[in-house]
Amino acid sequence: MATSTATRTVEAARSRAWARRRRWLEDGAVYAFLIVGALAVGLPYIWMIITSLKPDQDIFRVGILESVVPSSIRWENYLEAWTDYPLGRWLANTLIVAAAETTSVLITSILAGYAFARLKFWGRDILFYCYLGAMMVPIQVTLIPSFIIVRNLGMLNSLQGIAVLHLVQFYGVFLMRQFMLNIPSELEDAARIDGCSWLRVLAQIILPVSMPAVAALSILAFTGAWNNFLWPLVVINKPDIMTIVVGLTSMKSDVTPWGQLMAATTISALPLTILYVTFQRFFTQGIVMTGIKG
Repeated sequence: MATSTATRTVEAARSRAWARRRRWLEDGAVYAFLIVGALAVGLPYIWMIITSLKPDQDIFRVGILESVVPSSIRWENYLEAWTDYPLGRWLANTLIVAAAETTSVLITSILAGYAFARLKFWGRDILFYCYLGAMMVPIQVTLIPSFIIVRNLGMLNSLQGIAVLHLVQFYGVFLMRQFMLNIPSELEDAARIDGCSWLRVLAQIILPVSMPAVAALSILAFTGAWNNFLWPLVVINKPDIMTIVVGLTSMKSDVTPWGQLMAATTISALPLTILYVTFQRFFTQGIVMTGIKG
């Protein structure tokens, strides 16, 4: 009896030890995969920052150590990028366009998403499927008609012409609709019984609960507007109206100042980095919760 008990105790200890080793191996594999992925994503940014601090003669040096470690730190690249090019104007233009687009996308997406998720009206599902179909149409298909419309409206070479095409985003409507479907209907039913209108229910009941989705949509809309390249390139050709992405492209020439270009690129990436780091928790929560229910 004692021998049987001791045997079971030893087997249980071996089982627990094997479970711990297996858990360590699984965790180690996951962390190794994440580290490799982080390096793959982060290496271009690290190279960009290092290149922005190099003298011109070090940028195209051959060799692993020589290409990574600069012979000297040249902070003047940032000063020259700011003074030799209208970098401040490009950033201001991009900020204005991104703020206008983000505000408009939030308003229209919240209202339309609430209507598709909560209101019952004829043709609601068909209209929503049309929205989903519109999400699949690439911008290249509508580029020429959009350009003709903006030209006829007299908005070429203006910030309005850049922003007008993206004031409503179909993915924003889809995101808010999916999130609001997960909100218990009992909350708004109680408010409706108390006499609240649909807009008041949205403002006081639904919207406060939907802040993770609003934060996620804000980051997506702002990032998309900040990095938009093709449409601003089509509708503007004046340096003073350029956004930051188009402006960075204009810095390339037969003799490209790579140090200044990488410095300007680093500066242009700072706002998005600060935005994402600040609202990372809400962004992740909003993306996760919008995929729970279809």
